[in-house]
Amino acid sequence: MNDELKRYYEEVFAERIRSGCGCVAEHLHPGMGDVLREMHPELLDAPHGSCSPLPPDLEGRVVLDLGCGNGSTVFAAARLVGPTGRVIGVDMRDELLKVAQKHLPEHMVKCGYKEPNVDLMKGYPEDLRSLGLADNSIDVVVTNEIINVSMDKRAFFSEVYRVLKPGGEFCFTTVLADRRLPSYLSKESCVLRAGLGGAMYSEDFRRLFREIGWHDYRNISKQIVPLRKPGAADKVGLAGFTYRVVRTFKLPLEDICEDYGQVAVYKGTMPGFPEAFPLDDHHLFIKDKPMLVCGNSGAMVEETRFGRHFEVMGDKSVHYGPFDCS
Repeated sequence: MNDELKRYYEEVFAERIRSGCGCVAEHLHPGMGDVLREMHPELLDAPHGSCSPLPPDLEGRVVLDLGCGNGSTVFAAARLVGPTGRVIGVDMRDELLKVAQKHLPEHMVKCGYKEPNVDLMKGYPEDLRSLGLADNSIDVVVTNEIINVSMDKRAFFSEVYRVLKPGGEFCFTTVLADRRLPSYLSKESCVLRAGLGGAMYSEDFRRLFREIGWHDYRNISKQIVPLRKPGAADKVGLAGFTYRVVRTFKLPLEDICEDYGQVAVYKGTMPGFPEAFPLDDHHLFIKDKPMLVCGNSGAMVEETRFGRHFEVMGDKSVHYGPFDCS
């Protein structure tokens, strides 16, 4: 399997690097901008690996970056998790891992760490077990635009689910389509250059997530992907695409929002979010303001690393029907 994966990823990334593909960093963590500014310019060269979305509240956590490229997200996370945290970067491209290894000592000095808190590994997201990553060992998994070029998305998602701790977060970017695309399009050069190769139909994405164990995922942001690359629009026809920043948690959630009469209060204690905390694109928790939440949202802010920043009142002993999260 690994030989086949290696050939596939080499072909796909060769097309994307030639096109200069790569998205800018998603600044979900309030300290991300300052951390990126202290990096060597070579690490921020987008064709060689753009940044994954790092969520907030990472101090002391174990973070895994899949498709880490030349290490920009890994080194940012190394600063944000602090000396008691740990960061693992996984990529299948030797040339990019060499760049990351070259800058590792320099970045550890900048962080003031006596011992490196970063491990760089060559491997594939679909087979993390071969790298020795144990079940329930990771607090946060991040990745940027790797999912839609994976040739085995079920294996990808299953491995992420396996390594995450209960309550752990999977935060990622991907492109989803509004319909199923012919399989041959995943290898069309103009479609790959547009970053659309292998994009899943959004409902198939939801179904696969549910089968693996993620019954509820949240869009942090969502925007339409314009088809600017020559030839791409002709190939995909009427299909539309959206670029998503998504978060989900390894929790026993329900597949729709249910009402248990629960109320959540944000304490305003999360670093960088003194007045309000955005869980997703339709949940903004205002400091000290009681807010009705569905059972799933309540679990996301109580049974995860965010729990120390919230007070959730009420349990699930009484059910009041579906919850309107709109």
